[in-house]
Amino acid sequence: MTSPEIIAAPLRPSSPQARIAGVVLAGGQSSRMGGGDKCLLPLGGQPILSHVIDRISPQVEAAVLNANGDPARFSAFGLPVVADSISGFAGPLAGVLAGLDWAAENGFSHIVSTAADSPFFPPRLVTGLRFACEASGLPMAMAHSPRETGGYFRQPTFALYDVSLRENLRTALQGGVRKVIQWVEPLGCAPIVFHGFSEDPFFNINTPEDLVHAEGLL
Repeated sequence: MTSPEIIAAPLRPSSPQARIAGVVLAGGQSSRMGGGDKCLLPLGGQPILSHVIDRISPQVEAAVLNANGDPARFSAFGLPVVADSISGFAGPLAGVLAGLDWAAENGFSHIVSTAADSPFFPPRLVTGLRFACEASGLPMAMAHSPRETGGYFRQPTFALYDVSLRENLRTALQGGVRKVIQWVEPLGCAPIVFHGFSEDPFFNINTPEDLVHAEGLL
């Protein structure tokens, strides 16, 4: 990847022909929270997933939830639910592929993926990722956050993808690729850093202690 661009001046207008769907990735096994759907745990009086949906919905034209198992448990959220088409819990890339397939079938040109356990991601996430793609001419962009000691953290579950990438991703998954970085780097992925937050906006809830910390952040 090239050096990350920093959000600074006003962002360029978005291309009018682009249609972006949000894909909330909730297909993990939540082993560090004892299994089950950690995105359904309460945070500030409502499920973590509600906070995520409330944050991504204003940024995209439509949103979809990637989750495996009985979709009825998510019926209260009013989103389409798409399962992985690659068996065996193949990680977030399988959820990205499910989202890309859904987007292609429903007339969208891009998706932005978000994690279902990260309720504080930036309200201009999609704008920033889109700017990075347009400025670089690359088909993907990935969010980064600054390290206190210098450099950047890559945030692989927060990225924008052109739907034209879906067959490439399908082939990669069938060939055993499981890491987001392993797939995106050879193809070219524009990085963009989100500054100006007192806490990492991509903080995700992995443990009971993280949930307590998230309550404090609210």
